[in-house]
Amino acid sequence: MPHSQTSAHRDSLAGVRLARGASPWLLPTVATAAVSLLRARRSGAAKAVAVPVTALAAGMLWFFRDPEREITQGRFISPADGVVQSIMPWKDGRTRVAIFMSPLNVHVNRAPLAGTVTSVEHLPGGFVPAFNKESENNERVVWHFDTELGDIEMIQIAGAVARRIVPYVPQGTKVEQGERVGLIRFGSRVDLYLPEGVEVAVEVGQKTVAGVTRIDRG
Repeated sequence: MPHSQTSAHRDSLAGVRLARGASPWLLPTVATAAVSLLRARRSGAAKAVAVPVTALAAGMLWFFRDPEREITQGRFISPADGVVQSIMPWKDGRTRVAIFMSPLNVHVNRAPLAGTVTSVEHLPGGFVPAFNKESENNERVVWHFDTELGDIEMIQIAGAVARRIVPYVPQGTKVEQGERVGLIRFGSRVDLYLPEGVEVAVEVGQKTVAGVTRIDRG
């Protein structure tokens, strides 16, 4: 059964379920498209403007979509829609699974497992493309969850176009597995650190779906 999402209310427009935090970008674009379409009835020049503006508005609606998900059961589930970019053993015994999110993916991120948010730390940085190794120094938000498996770290990393990460829940919040916890605007990456001894079930190049794809094996 899908988990309750009482802590993550969503914006809406014309019946389309949108990600919370979409309005500052989406509403001006849609309003501009609507005005352009009205003027296009009386002006050829306005028609030329209406076409790309309307296409942009449609693209923004697609980008900010926030579909409901049937949450998979398992110890760890994917926090992001995208493609597994790398799987890297870490010095402390953990394994980092990096998921690259293109502008075509849903950009609402979800809790990989149930627990209490013990830290939500924003770290300033650059805006290197998220598929670049140097993106580890990009603008990012570092999450820590206190769970039955101990402290679990997840990092939202902004990309070359993404300039804003929007956390949905503050420190101290108890979250269910698969609950929406934040949004990254316009192409980015999410890193999940699995504890020592947890076997990875995904592989590099595999597509993931937030709340659906199981990350661990067993």
